[in-house]
Amino acid sequence: MSQLYQTQRAMRAQRQAAMQRGIVAILDIGTSKIACLVLRFDGVANAPLEEGVGSMSGQSRFRVVGVATTRSRGVKFGEIDRMEETERAIRTAVQAAQKMANVRVDHVIACFGGANPRSYGLAGSVDLHENGVTEHDIARVLAACDVPDYGANRQVVHALPVNFALDHRSGLSDPRGQIGNALSVDMHMLTVDSNAVENLLHCIQRCDLELAGIASSAYASGISSLVEDEQELGAACIEFGGGTTGISIFIRKHLIYADAVRMGGAHITSDISQGLQVPVALAERIKTFYGGVEATGMDDREMIDIGGETGDWEHDRREVSRAELIGVMRPRVEEILEEVRARLDAAGFDHLPSQRIVLTGGGSQIPGLDGLASRILGQQVRLGKPLRVQGLPQAATGPAFSSAVGLCMNAAHPQDECWDFEVPTDRYTGKSLRRAVKWFRENW
Repeated sequence: MSQLYQTQRAMRAQRQAAMQRGIVAILDIGTSKIACLVLRFDGVANAPLEEGVGSMSGQSRFRVVGVATTRSRGVKFGEIDRMEETERAIRTAVQAAQKMANVRVDHVIACFGGANPRSYGLAGSVDLHENGVTEHDIARVLAACDVPDYGANRQVVHALPVNFALDHRSGLSDPRGQIGNALSVDMHMLTVDSNAVENLLHCIQRCDLELAGIASSAYASGISSLVEDEQELGAACIEFGGGTTGISIFIRKHLIYADAVRMGGAHITSDISQGLQVPVALAERIKTFYGGVEATGMDDREMIDIGGETGDWEHDRREVSRAELIGVMRPRVEEILEEVRARLDAAGFDHLPSQRIVLTGGGSQIPGLDGLASRILGQQVRLGKPLRVQGLPQAATGPAFSSAVGLCMNAAHPQDECWDFEVPTDRYTGKSLRRAVKWFRENW
């Protein structure tokens, strides 16, 4: 873990350099689109205490000064599949956003889906030598967490302290300065396949850009799509992307679980393409304009012209009813939702005090999805759009931009991660206890 710790600290230094310059770009690398948002910061502000405990917490106001999207190329299941094509797509998006913002971009913070995320709950405890809790004590308790043996080909992408306890007082978000004898912490650690992260790092370096941070898109979507009460009381954010469907669970304003289902909107499009025997581009258009998952009597009579250019006159003048289209789409949507339900059950979601579920991402715009989801996932389901941020054009305010907007918000007010503290790296060696503690089941 020490090598990763150094990588994350290096990215943190790049982020501070970008903040001092006042310009940083957000890069959302998805299966269906690559989005780039250029942010201008108006100087680093002092963090209010409730924003967290680390030196990076609570930074500054910002506005979006450049936005560009391009069709994603070379990305499968949220992971880079063909390096050169992805590099070209990233360059296209970044250059267009730079042109709109009229500034040069050197630093980017990137988010990605997929990469087989796994969540671990860790716990650590230390005795306090002085009266008040210091930043050094927080570093010590984070280093005392028993890190499980998560495998040689995995990397930690998030290590978030989510709950501090001082003696018998739990639920503290910032224990600094408080007096006690023993300090404990619960930490959420998210690991992903290291190859996916290394390919992403390499691709961004090939684009002559400095990486100032990486994040899971499921985490970023939750930040932007869950309102404050939902983040506090407990809610799940389901992000329907192109190649993956991301799942994140928040409580007490912290991410406590993340996962991803390797299916998304592109699989629905593929089903339409095969089921109706049309090209993928036409299948995407049919899905966007006529798609749905709830058939009514009207849909038998609503005919869709699905034309074609095969040269076969009979084939090229075909029509299908909207009910037939829904019959192709619904089984795949049900399969995705059933898989999401299984992941939520495994995470112990039903133990949380509130079971709100928010659907976001480009695929969440399928008509009738919220009704179907409420039957499969639970009654408290709503469609979510990202919160408004200053300077964001209307075209980028939809659910397809939830992870990009969440990454903007996290860039301005990052939650503390392990590497934001001066944790001695040698303390990470030999910590191989195999435990993935579902601590939130016991604590909440």
